[in-house]
Amino acid sequence: QVHLVESGGGLVQPGGSLRLSCAASGSISSFNAMGWYRQAPGKQRELVARITSGGSKNYADSVRGRFTISKDNAKNTVYLQMNSLKPEDTARYYCNAEGIRRYSYQPFDVWGQGTQVTVSS
Repeated sequence: QVHLVESGGGLVQPGGSLRLSCAASGSISSFNAMGWYRQAPGKQRELVARITSGGSKNYADSVRGRFTISKDNAKNTVYLQMNSLKPEDTARYYCNAEGIRRYSYQPFDVWGQGTQVTVSS
């Protein structure tokens, strides 16, 4: 089993910052990529940012320049630094990880439970 646990969400005023963390645990041999997605009420889940094992990053146009994704390989953790937050960033943020399981070497693609981010004055 591979598990993801997100943390760092909350309520913040427009223009503020938050840092999300996603820690992976379990039977993991390697990661292909980890990413952050978000889903607002009544909308589809969308990619926010993604980072590959080689360090390549891609961002949604709506967050580029404001959000930064990073990872700590030693801790199996991915972060999302969110600056200059806007009300339209309000959503539930989900962590996703793709990789290879230890021992079986079967692929995995797992999601966390999500963490709520609310941007409001």
